[in-house]
Amino acid sequence: MNYFDKLGAVAKANNEIEGKYYHMYHVKRGLRNADGSGVLVGLTTVSSVLGYEKIDEDIIPVHGKLVYRGIDLRDIVAGFERENRFGFEETAYLLLTGNLPTADELHQFNEMLGAMRLLNKNFHRDVLETFRTRDIMNSLARSVLTLYSMDERADNLDVYNQIRQGIGLIAKLATLAPYAYYVIRHGFYDESLIIHRPQIELSTAENLLHLLRADSKYSELEAKTLDICLVLHADHGGGNNSTFTTRVVSSTNTDFYSAVSSALGSLKGPLHGGANNRVVAMMDHLKANLKDPTNIEEVRNYLFKILRGEAYDGAGKLYGIGHAVYTLSDPRAEILRGYARKLAWEKGREEEYRLYEIVEQEGPKALREYKNDPNLSVSSNVDFYSGFVYDCLNIPREVFTPLFAVARVAGWAAHRVEMMSNAEKIIRPAFKSLARTQKYTPLVGRESGGSVPVAERAAEDLG
Repeated sequence: MNYFDKLGAVAKANNEIEGKYYHMYHVKRGLRNADGSGVLVGLTTVSSVLGYEKIDEDIIPVHGKLVYRGIDLRDIVAGFERENRFGFEETAYLLLTGNLPTADELHQFNEMLGAMRLLNKNFHRDVLETFRTRDIMNSLARSVLTLYSMDERADNLDVYNQIRQGIGLIAKLATLAPYAYYVIRHGFYDESLIIHRPQIELSTAENLLHLLRADSKYSELEAKTLDICLVLHADHGGGNNSTFTTRVVSSTNTDFYSAVSSALGSLKGPLHGGANNRVVAMMDHLKANLKDPTNIEEVRNYLFKILRGEAYDGAGKLYGIGHAVYTLSDPRAEILRGYARKLAWEKGREEEYRLYEIVEQEGPKALREYKNDPNLSVSSNVDFYSGFVYDCLNIPREVFTPLFAVARVAGWAAHRVEMMSNAEKIIRPAFKSLARTQKYTPLVGRESGGSVPVAERAAEDLG
């Protein structure tokens, strides 16, 4: 056991807290109530998420609803679909300002986004290539902090400057994500370095496909499907981890770039931003182990093997089934399902899509039976289909979470602007200390508490 292993063992022993104490002191673990609902810690006008109703302390499942600035997400999507246009830019404008744009306002906003997508000359060389990392999210966070040094008004907190910075970050993350991907592939895997120039006249979704593909070609359905993904992921209330991180950090009155970099760090965590990757990996496992992926009974039996921890990763989870808030349905999954079906047809992947349909249908049933709870309200969530959609779009899996960030930065920016527009207090929840009482003793003659003498450090550990 090396120095760090020994020290880690000591630290682990001195940091473990028994579960009974959380109950004893009525701790809201994860800022959640005992029934799983979120603890109310703030107010917002940006968006709201409805997955259940609380009546006389009882949780009543309802069909899910996601509302952006008071407008049902379904109505927003139906609106730009009817007019056969892209919707992410309109959605970002709505989230940032609270109003739907007029035709002229949307045109001006699109032009501003287009102009701000461009990075400083040699940014990819001086920032992305010079300090290489194998993780795109890490690269994005570092790039955002670098943008701080290029902004002469980086610390100006008035709302007008916050809007400018927010639009700039929405624009630039859509360029940084593809650039970071190719720099990593080039630097670590000796692949071609492909750096296309963003096209001002294209939508965010079109630009992403243009930058990600060597030949810059894409179909209208591909671009419209990616656009829908961006709209669905643009915001999800103030309580999701990365948005709450944005609000916590912003409550200190730090700069916009530091807040968004922190949010990127939150989203990088696999429990937040990596769900669709887990769904795709689980479905790959099913395809590889089922004799007939269209046989409902065979699929159902294998789902029980996964729940029992006998198959896939042993975690006993059906990824993409269930949600912390939604119960009967996730509106984002219902919208994306139709696009996934169309894309599967265009790509010749109908049989694979059929497997998704079966798992979406049988997964909740299996969970209810396995948990012996016929009233358990679970359904597929947006991650169930988003990974399949990205895969159909030939988007590399390491880009899945960065695409989430490209969309969600619109929501982060909106919540940031809202906080800077109000006299918010610094966010500081309370913690109960359970530290054992100790007396300070002189260094000479101090008994070892399990720490490791410096002399035992291995030379290789100090490298």
